[in-house]
Formats: sequence, C-alpha cells, structure tokens
Amino acid sequence: MRMQAELPRHVAIIMDGNGRWATERELSRIEGHKNGALAVKKVIEAALEMKIPYITLYAFSSENWSRPKAEVDGLMHLLNQFLKQEQKTFLENQIRLRTIGRLDELPDENCKLIQDTIQKTKQFYRMHVTVALNYSSKNELVDAVKGMLRDAQLGKLNTTSLEYSDIASYLYTKELPDPDLIIRTSGEFRLSNFLLLQSAYAEIYVTPTYWPDFDQTDFQKAIDHYSSRDRRYGNVRPTI
Repeated sequence: MRMQAELPRHVAIIMDGNGRWATERELSRIEGHKNGALAVKKVIEAALEMKIPYITLYAFSSENWSRPKAEVDGLMHLLNQFLKQEQKTFLENQIRLRTIGRLDELPDENCKLIQDTIQKTKQFYRMHVTVALNYSSKNELVDAVKGMLRDAQLGKLNTTSLEYSDIASYLYTKELPDPDLIIRTSGEFRLSNFLLLQSAYAEIYVTPTYWPDFDQTDFQKAIDHYSSRDRRYGNVRPTI
C-alpha cells in the first residue's frame, strides 16, 4: 500500500506568460507584469495557508536585461512598488524575504529597498520567500567556483576531497533546502537556467495557465499533482 505523500517543503516557480497574457488582451507588456504581481500575492497567501515554508520565485533572469529598456525599467519600478506595498504583509505574517542572484547589478533604489526588507524580516522563520533577481544558474555556478578558488588559495578549502555538499555550500541557495516541486506556467517545458543543480530530483509541474491567471486553485492543483507522485530518488519501489 502506497503511503500518502507529504506536502512539498520547498516550491519554486517559473512565473511565465505575462507578456503573452497582455498581448492576447491588446495590453502593454507592463500591464501583464502588473497582473503577474497580483498572482504573486495570491500564491504567497495560498502557501501560508498550506504551511509550505519555502517559496522561490523566478522574477528576473540575467538574460532579461536584453529586453527593451522601457520594459526593464517598468519591471524595476514594479519591484519597488511590490516591496513597498507588501513589506507590511511580510512583517505581519512573519515572512522572511531572501534573494538569489547578482543583486549588486540592480539599480541602487531597488537594492536599498530589497536590503531594507531583508533586514526587517531576517528574524522570521514561519515562511521564507526567495526572489530570484538578476539570476542565472550558470552565473551561480561561476560565482560558486570563484568563491571556492578564493578559499582554496587562503587554505580554507581542501580541494582534494571535494563532495557535492562542499559545492552546494557556495551556491546562492546554501541556506535553503533543494526544491521539491518546480512549477512552470504558460505551458513551456524548460527550466530556463533556473536552479539547475538544485532541481536534480525536483518534481516538475507544467500548466498552460499564464502567470497572471494563476491563483490559489491552480496552486492547489500543482500541490495535489505533487502529492500523487512516487518520489524514489533513483531507488526502486519496495515490493511486499
């Protein structure tokens, strides 16, 4: 008899489809991103209710800088608005904000607001919301290798007996558990340079729903799908 699966501890989401959602409605792409921010609030509320302690949101990739300047500027403005509006929610619900990515390459105003929220919520452990900003899994690996080389030169790292756990301790996500579930909206079947190492054994759920339309019901469907999976981590199912 198969035991009932537990809820995922860590859910990571590739929030895709804002632009197509807007285009189909003859709206600007930035309107799609505005509605995508509302979906973020809904998912955080759903995760809180379900007591899922870790949520990671892929908000802005390193490759997104190649988008039109007006769209990038609009995204940075929306990020500021979200932080200002939701900081109270984070404090009231004891949600800790984290970020992963090369944060220092973001505009100064964004960095200041992010760091302010991080500092004000760092004592909370009820829920951890991690936002991937200027993130690339390939850049993460490069930065990890640089850190390892630096520590090896200082005599702080023995490179002759390296294990994966040693490498993981240099990743942006070193303080986070690996994701159990990756959700991708808009129907695309790819990880898009997101948590490639950390997702080695993650279950992947793809929905055709565009991110602005993704709500608590859609989140519940993804969790239910995860709970139906038989996670064996490379092992075989035990026989009776």
